[in-house]
Amino acid sequence: MSVLTRPFRPTPKPDLHLPWWTPGDTNAAFGLGFNVLVNVLVLSSLCIGVLRMSEASVYGVIVPALGIQLLIGNVYYTYLARRLAYREKRDDVTAMPYGPSVPHMFIVTFLIMLPVYLATKDPIKAWQTGLAWAFIIGIIVVIGAFVGPYIRRFTPRAAMLGTLAGISLAFISMRPAAQMWDTAWIALPVFVIILAGFFANVRMPFGLPVGLVALLVGTAIGWAGGFMSAPDVASAARDIAIGLPSLQLDLLVNGLKDILPLLATAIPLGIYNFTEGMSNVESAAAAGDSYNLRSVLLADGAGAIVGSALGSPFPPAVYIGHPGWKAAGGRTGYSLGSGVVIALLCFVGLFGLINTLLPTPAIVPILLYIGLVIGAQAFRAVPKAHYVAVVIAIIPNIAAWAQGLIDNALGAAGTSAAKVGEAALESNSVLYHGLLILGSGAVLAGMMIGAVVAFIVDRNFVWAAGYLVGAAALSFFGIINAQQVELNANAEVTLGYLFAAAVCVAFAMMRLPRREKDADELELDAEEGMVSRPADVAEPEPTGAA
Repeated sequence: MSVLTRPFRPTPKPDLHLPWWTPGDTNAAFGLGFNVLVNVLVLSSLCIGVLRMSEASVYGVIVPALGIQLLIGNVYYTYLARRLAYREKRDDVTAMPYGPSVPHMFIVTFLIMLPVYLATKDPIKAWQTGLAWAFIIGIIVVIGAFVGPYIRRFTPRAAMLGTLAGISLAFISMRPAAQMWDTAWIALPVFVIILAGFFANVRMPFGLPVGLVALLVGTAIGWAGGFMSAPDVASAARDIAIGLPSLQLDLLVNGLKDILPLLATAIPLGIYNFTEGMSNVESAAAAGDSYNLRSVLLADGAGAIVGSALGSPFPPAVYIGHPGWKAAGGRTGYSLGSGVVIALLCFVGLFGLINTLLPTPAIVPILLYIGLVIGAQAFRAVPKAHYVAVVIAIIPNIAAWAQGLIDNALGAAGTSAAKVGEAALESNSVLYHGLLILGSGAVLAGMMIGAVVAFIVDRNFVWAAGYLVGAAALSFFGIINAQQVELNANAEVTLGYLFAAAVCVAFAMMRLPRREKDADELELDAEEGMVSRPADVAEPEPTGAA
């Protein structure tokens, strides 16, 4: 099935026999496995190259801790998928993908741990701070599990899928795309194979999985072209060592002793985490699989807490990309299969060796594939009238990505935006301050703004005003559109939201008729009616909510 078509939802089967593995699971497992593989390689290199942590700490503690997180999480999500399949008597249910959160890998490294390392020159101290931060994130996500279902029910789908598309385009797609064109002679042939296999449904020779064929071709080109180094492989092979997860409570407790400075970033990013999880669940529902949001968020929060106690500062989460793996044929077994394999690789210390065997440009095209699928789904699964809401929900994430890119560039030059001065930057058409404000709390900000636009399009001005007041409250406390968490964090933005709410109230008093649904929207409603959604909360949806 092409990922550019809406999902077909089969008739429930009264006598369902659900296999543990299907040919499509093999296809999806290779794709997801390589996706997680790249992320583990990246976070390992960040710890060693940026934070100057020892390889013993990274490959002996952090990576094994991540391995047990992946194992437990993927077992749980396989259970949820099979439970959903039997409840709805469908054999096309796809498990939620699970792994280390890509944006958080960079956030915890550069915003949390790196400043501590630069101030103390102590990688252990930085590590302790990262563990405390991950623990706080887990607590906030657990709390969000009891709030998120209400937010999901009253928020238009365009807002949630739009902000998810923003994450996917800015933080999932841009870096792999840059890496691909930097080594285009390896990456582009791989990308064409992925496009042909996943989008055009081209069958690979001998029925081999698309991801495996793509990786083999890219690896062959990389080695034949001299991109890889045989001596590096031999050196990495000598460093293989088994590492099993163990409790690191002393590191976590030491990090929690200085908890107050962490709250300024942990609170908004914890909200970011459960907002992203909520959007991922909505994305899966749009693809035909309606999971209970509370069950998902509780698992994500618990995973972050357990991981921090075992020594991993990288919170795992449900992954962006469920629709892509569903389109690739993944069912209930693919996530478990990839999780088990990656966990074993974590325990036996093979990531250093893998990094020398597989060229990165042969792996990263799978990330761009996910970005394309999520971006396309944001428009495919919402009414055409709400496309504008999708686009505006994307923009704050692009702003956050651009602001981070500016900061990294200035840091590489040995300076910062504060030292250069915002006036100097703006005189050269770099609107740094505007990007910083717009991109702060980007996931939540995008969702709120997207919801406002969707409700305005539907002429539901009362709900639009309500979301604007909510955005004003979030900006007042610095959760969105502010540089830090504090009271009256950004008065101008807060007033802007309140004034906009007042305008919406004025429009509401005009008692204008609601927008009539278009033909495509009626079709979407009919498709939604073919799948039962979990009763996360009992309240009815407001008019205009997807």
